[in-house]
Parts: sequence; C-alpha cells; structure tokens
Amino acid sequence: MAAALESFDADAIDLALLEQLQSDSSLSNQDLAAKVHISPATCLRRVKRLREAGLIEREMAILNPERLAATLGHGLEAVVEVSLDRQGSAEQEAFEQRVIADEAVQQCYRVSPGPDFILIVHARDMPDYLALAQRLFTSDANVRNVKAFFSVKRAKFRPRIPVPRRA
Repeated sequence: MAAALESFDADAIDLALLEQLQSDSSLSNQDLAAKVHISPATCLRRVKRLREAGLIEREMAILNPERLAATLGHGLEAVVEVSLDRQGSAEQEAFEQRVIADEAVQQCYRVSPGPDFILIVHARDMPDYLALAQRLFTSDANVRNVKAFFSVKRAKFRPRIPVPRRA
C-alpha cells in the first residue's frame, strides 16, 4: 500500500472529496457528489480509489462526551508525558506496541524534544486511571518519568488534516 500512496497524484476533485469526508463522512454518495460537482458514479469510483491508495485510513463516528456523560459518566481524559530510561529504537518500539494495544490509549505520539511519548488516555475514574498507570508505566522497568495532565474542559477537538485547494 505504501507504493500506491507514494505514486498517488491527487487532483482538485480528490482534494475536495477528502475535505468533505473529513467534515462529514456520513454523507451519502449522491450528496457527496453534489457537493464536489461530480456524478455519483465518478464520486464512488474516486472515493474507492482514495481508500485503496491509503489516503482514507478509516471512517468513524466522533461521540459527544458531554451528552454521553449522563449515561457513562464523565470519565477522565489525560495527556500523559512519558520519558524512557533507554531510548533505543527497539525500546521505543516495544513501549509503543504495548501502549497502542491498550484500549484506554486513544492517541500515541513519539515526540522530540522533551519526553519520548505523549499519550492521550481515557479512564472511567481515578481508580481506573491508577490501574492504567500500573499496567502501562509502573510495571515497565524502562519508564523513567510519567507526568499526567487531566483535562478539565475540551475546548476543541477537530481531528482533520488541512487539505489545500488546487485550481
């Protein structure tokens, strides 16, 4: 798939489709086609091509945590900085594979400079977060330092990549 991604040449219509899908991937094929001014058949074919090229990784629903709070509770969201004792590629890869396999980890970034990783994690409550910390950080002899920042308000959440417009 990487070869397809390297050789893929997106034109203005492809970029318009990607922009629309980032805003609302629940649009019907006909509505999406109308928004980018192409036929539904062309739209279907192009979106399929974008998926096959790996430009569209996946589609999912983004849930509203405030509206779900009545049912699920607010939970805890934390931004966690993790520094490793040994930063070799094998050690970083091993830590990364362990944390991305955990359902509580929503996002994982290798960063530089500063800590080695930034994680976005979600826990039901503080005991659940403590279990997560034990599972992911305390039990790993290579974790040198962990600093957690607990979210008190999410002011913006917009997981999108800016897509330039082509003439």
